[in-house]
Amino acid sequence: MTAMPQPTPSLRLPPRRQSRSAILWSLVGVVALGAMLVACAVYTAPVLISDWQIRDTARPVTEARISDGKCNSKIVIHVCNLTLTLRQPAGTVTRRVNYVFSGLHLGDFSAGAMGDPAQPDRITTTLGLDRLWNRTLTLVVVMIAFATIIVGALVALLRNWRASSPPTG
Repeated sequence: MTAMPQPTPSLRLPPRRQSRSAILWSLVGVVALGAMLVACAVYTAPVLISDWQIRDTARPVTEARISDGKCNSKIVIHVCNLTLTLRQPAGTVTRRVNYVFSGLHLGDFSAGAMGDPAQPDRITTTLGLDRLWNRTLTLVVVMIAFATIIVGALVALLRNWRASSPPTG
């Protein structure tokens, strides 16, 4: 009988050390994506939650005006910022809304003021209410993507740092 040759252990080369500039740019990217994630949570999510709360009771509000409105489209993502104003005997209610939704669209968007008569401070638009599910899914997908990229980048930086550091012991 012949003896089976023993497999030779494979040699593993340590990864090249990352330069400080590569680490710095990775951290800048993580901070930028983190800021975009916070912006989604601060500017877009509260308006979306408010629209979900009044979706069944919202009625056209003829006294309300859209005083400032602008939509920007990038391929299939649309971002609309509007300022809504409602004059009441108790005072003027002004609300800035931010909508982020997806889809193919050519031309202009139209919007009419909507609101819950019981909660006049929560005025919104037909544009926001008509695209409520789209806005919800778009926000969830974008926030999950940002969070995944941030965690992945931090894990990769940590792994490379540990692999390139000298062994202890």
